[in-house]
Amino acid sequence: MKSYRINDIFYSLQGEGLRAGSPHIFLRFSGCNLTCRKETEGFDCDTEFVSGRSLTAEEIIQHFKKIAPHAEWVLATGGEPGLQLDQELVDQLHNQGYKIAIETNGTQELPARIDWICVSPKSAEHTLRVNFAHEVKYVRRDGQGIPKPSIRADNYLLSPAFEADQLQNENLSWCVKLCKENPQWRLSVQNHKIWNVP
Repeated sequence: MKSYRINDIFYSLQGEGLRAGSPHIFLRFSGCNLTCRKETEGFDCDTEFVSGRSLTAEEIIQHFKKIAPHAEWVLATGGEPGLQLDQELVDQLHNQGYKIAIETNGTQELPARIDWICVSPKSAEHTLRVNFAHEVKYVRRDGQGIPKPSIRADNYLLSPAFEADQLQNENLSWCVKLCKENPQWRLSVQNHKIWNVP
């Protein structure tokens, strides 16, 4: 029976993007194909996604029902969920009544019928394999410009880089300035770090 390498499953509030504040079951997949560094991406990756355990789709769904029996949304995240999330798991989750959101770096092609796609690019635009997203979100630090997105999206967001779990005023001010100068862009802050929720 097929299994997926899962780092963590927990129920919390989405902390960023247009769905901020809404409850989701977070399905954190193990593994990533990129290494984010402050020198190149503007921030050091602060998520542990190396460890994990193998779970079948049935075991994942059983865990969902145990920790959040009334949940409507599942957020596939990582690491890079696009390395493992496949059509079989998407279909099984839909069959159980869940809506599916994903946070991806955009370098992997995604299965069909994902309900909400957030792409946060961490590599050059020519490496991206996702063509459309509901939101595209770039993490920026002071002095970094806005890339020209290769992905067509409903919404374009700028997120100020944190240092550990601290929002740096210079990064926030810079993103506010960029949004004012480029009104097609919106500000998105990692509120979960401020709210102190997982």
